[in-house]
Amino acid sequence: MISTSARLLRLISLLSSRPSWTAGALAERMEVTERTVRRDVARLRELGYGIESDPGPWGGYRLGVGRSALPLVLDDEESLAVAVALREAARTGVLGGDQAVLSALLKLSRLLPSGVAARLAGMDTAVEHTSGPGEQPLSSRLLAALASACRRGERVRLSYRDRQGRETVREVDPHRLVFTGHRWYLVALDVARGRWRTFRADRVADARSTGQAVELGTPPDAAEMVARVLTSDYPVYARVALARSPDQARRLVPPTAGTCEADGAGGTVVTIGGVDPESLARRLLQLGTPFRVLSPDAVRDAVHRHALALAEDNPPTAP
Repeated sequence: MISTSARLLRLISLLSSRPSWTAGALAERMEVTERTVRRDVARLRELGYGIESDPGPWGGYRLGVGRSALPLVLDDEESLAVAVALREAARTGVLGGDQAVLSALLKLSRLLPSGVAARLAGMDTAVEHTSGPGEQPLSSRLLAALASACRRGERVRLSYRDRQGRETVREVDPHRLVFTGHRWYLVALDVARGRWRTFRADRVADARSTGQAVELGTPPDAAEMVARVLTSDYPVYARVALARSPDQARRLVPPTAGTCEADGAGGTVVTIGGVDPESLARRLLQLGTPFRVLSPDAVRDAVHRHALALAEDNPPTAP
């Protein structure tokens, strides 16, 4: 005999699965009497659930649309599907850098039945994901753990590999996770060094909470900090004037792609980096707004070549 609470959850799940149920059909599926079904429906209504009914022998019960916030009741297959979707959204950043995806994944992972959790773990070992040069496969469980530490304000002990592959253990106070469209970065205070750092998430081998709550004081703007790191290693930089306000320019060139400064005349000067003048020219033309290259000449000439080639419908060639 199942408990009343479990039976009520089962009833909500059934009502959610199709538009309408007769009392007899519900009683048969739940292996109880129709009287028990009517009593359970009355209990759910007392709890605030909008369950509607039609009178008569052919009437039935149905959930009212938008009447009350319902708990999410999923069967095993649905739980696995949602977990896989959230994991891939976290891994690929398809929804951007919104940490709500990571928070939802962490909550769901804790609630998965053991059998579903085992199936999800099996998929992790059987499915390979490609990584860029020098990148390690990124675990969505690790991302979820880092996001949780950011949200709770707890010190974390990181096992981290630097760019030379050397492993170190560092205690950090996490602030934010930032997705650049290519990688995830953790912005955190390095406790031993007393300064803010960015850590590539794919280089984090392990992250364990110390359980120590921390106050961050006045943390930096995480996205701008990552942007400064990303634009500090490019071999070529361009300064470009846009006839757009700084707010409008930031929608075209987010902090993780470049820096935007007001030029004092209602426009914005953007500093953006690239691997060579040709790729920078293509990136600038893709902004879809008029611009003027202030420097360097190599980028200005590349933009000119690409613009001429586009006008003539011919692919440009590097000099």
